[in-house]
Amino acid sequence: MPRLAGKVALVTGAAMGIGRGTAMLFAEEGAKVVVADVNESAGRQVVDEVRMSGGEATFMRLDVSSQEDWEHVVAETVTMYGKLNVLVNNAGIMAAGDVEEITLDTWNKAMAVNATGVFLGMKHAIQAMKGSGELCSIVNRSSVDGQVAETGNFAYCASKGAVTVMTKAAALDVAAKGYPIRVNSVHPGYVNTRMTENEAVSLGFTPDRYIESVSALVPLGFIGEPIDIAYADLYLASDESRWVTGAELTIDGGWTAR
Repeated sequence: MPRLAGKVALVTGAAMGIGRGTAMLFAEEGAKVVVADVNESAGRQVVDEVRMSGGEATFMRLDVSSQEDWEHVVAETVTMYGKLNVLVNNAGIMAAGDVEEITLDTWNKAMAVNATGVFLGMKHAIQAMKGSGELCSIVNRSSVDGQVAETGNFAYCASKGAVTVMTKAAALDVAAKGYPIRVNSVHPGYVNTRMTENEAVSLGFTPDRYIESVSALVPLGFIGEPIDIAYADLYLASDESRWVTGAELTIDGGWTAR
């Protein structure tokens, strides 16, 4: 039986990169998937791919920093599918610059998407999940930069560090109330996505040269692909992880083991 059979999953930032990989895998494993993103054209492409593969998905536009958008998308999901079992808070943005260089606008934008977006997602998903009577799961996208610091990414590190600890706080909150909800965070290292390509360009590298240089620093010798993170999301979304909550799952090729 597919590992997510009968479940309804909402994946943010699902139009490309890791989010796309997670949405595609969830659909393959039997979930009805809400592909949520601000990029409507790319998001609808993902839905088309899911449907062509025999899965079920729908697109909903979502700015994760908007409470009104969250209220609408969660309500629409429940109206359309009758419930919400899984939320993957994947949407995120980079914010290059050290503590001296970073502007207040850049800081606020990074925190709004990467941290406040996760808070709002948890807040509104919990309302839909808590009375369902079914096992539910929230997976928050942090980063290795939410566990260890990195130069030149001050606001990004701060936002992902917030995700790491708010995940644990939310996990304890819902457990204390007896809700059938688990909350965990996934911490990718360097993954071959458009975000990584953009980071390469901002540092003056070609994407291929950047991937080559970073891969040399990864103990396993190569950087990850979206599917490597999607499988971690799948485990945490499935009932296989029913006794896992408040955990940090690091997928980084050994980067943080040194």
